Amino acid sequence: MDWSYEISFIANGESVVCGCDEAGRGPLCGPVVAAAVILPQGLVIEGLDDSKKLSEKKREQLYKIIRENAIDCAIGHAEVYEIEKYNILNCAMLAMNRAVEKLKIKPQLVLADGNIVRGFKVRAVPVIKGDALCPSIAAASVLAKVARDRLLDATDKLYPNYGFAKHKGYGTKAHREALLNYGVTQVHRNSFLKKILEK
Repeated sequence: MDWSYEISFIANGESVVCGCDEAGRGPLCGPVVAAAVILPQGLVIEGLDDSKKLSEKKREQLYKIIRENAIDCAIGHAEVYEIEKYNILNCAMLAMNRAVEKLKIKPQLVLADGNIVRGFKVRAVPVIKGDALCPSIAAASVLAKVARDRLLDATDKLYPNYGFAKHKGYGTKAHREALLNYGVTQVHRNSFLKKILEK
């Protein structure tokens, strides 16, 4: 991972480039969370990578470093009721848009992880596997993942029987068994549960 992708846009005059990524498309519960990050050009953060490839401890360490070194960063959410109403893809876009809108420094370009972008008020470019290619997107993936994990840790205190702090809402065996034993909570995405609850 290096700055070559971002620099190619900066060389064309888009000097304020923001990386954007989301976490939480797949889980059975909780919001989808996105982050937008503007890093100083050329900043090298040791160990930065796609958040899915990092341990929880490493993500927490990088979260602190990114927050301390970013020119600007912000977090955006799309809530469970919105996921049920608009679907998860639309809500991933919604969360990313909200994160970018919360930046104090307005970017000239958004580089978003994935193969689709829509709704941004500035030019946005999708970057497939961007969280493994672009430092600013990788930084956003770390912030989004840590922010969402912390929300699920807090949710665990409200619903201690479900193990949210361990599985972070993903459909593990323990989570599926808790659903069958204790029922559906207000934080669950009902549209994601049909196959589990039919059994």
